Amino acid sequence: MNLVIDIGNTRTKFSVMSRGEVLITVPVDELKPEHIGLLKHEYPDLQKAILCSVKDYPVALKTELEKFEKFIELDENTPLPVKNLYKTPGTLGKDRIAAAVGAFDLYPGSNLLIIDAGTAITYDIVNASGEFLGGNISPGIEMRFQALHAFTGKLPVVKRQPFDRLFGTNTEEAIVAGVQNGVIFEVDKAIDTFKEFYKNLKVIITGGNAEFFERKLKNSFFVNFNLIALGLNRILEHNE
Repeated sequence: MNLVIDIGNTRTKFSVMSRGEVLITVPVDELKPEHIGLLKHEYPDLQKAILCSVKDYPVALKTELEKFEKFIELDENTPLPVKNLYKTPGTLGKDRIAAAVGAFDLYPGSNLLIIDAGTAITYDIVNASGEFLGGNISPGIEMRFQALHAFTGKLPVVKRQPFDRLFGTNTEEAIVAGVQNGVIFEVDKAIDTFKEFYKNLKVIITGGNAEFFERKLKNSFFVNFNLIALGLNRILEHNE
């Protein structure tokens, strides 16, 4: 069994993996060292662990993870099962490369567009030869709502909500329509454009807001909420 940990901008997710399958995934506000002991007690066969983080985390957590038979902290020097062609690998989000590995493990030999809809929306391309080419970073849904309030004098803070019309008839509705329809237009156009350059492109959407796009995009896509966990587990196994 393997423990894979993804420390994101907003939340942390950890998963217990067995034979490449996700047994459990738990989101927490903060993963603490004592949680590791509880996991080892619950799953005595846990022997290996991998962690990726987009921000600093407590040294005590790393100390606890180093007690595993094998522990990897994913960085730009970690050997990968895909070829990373990003020009600045040190600045590449570890969650992005992990999701790319997970997608290519699921769909080997395919051109892939991986969209991670979380705090930010990232678009990453892996070609059929298993080369990570790079991608785009765009503000996420909540970030767009917050920005409209923060950078204007009177626009209120509005949250994501069900809305299926083209435009709003009051200010709150106009913000919802602008942000939510704008994200849909952006993602659909991005998929259309990438398809012009990469034939038989498979699109995989992951992240906390992945469900937002269901039945909203004209393009077909796959949803996989465990893409980063699958990728981290594949990287861990690749380093055996």
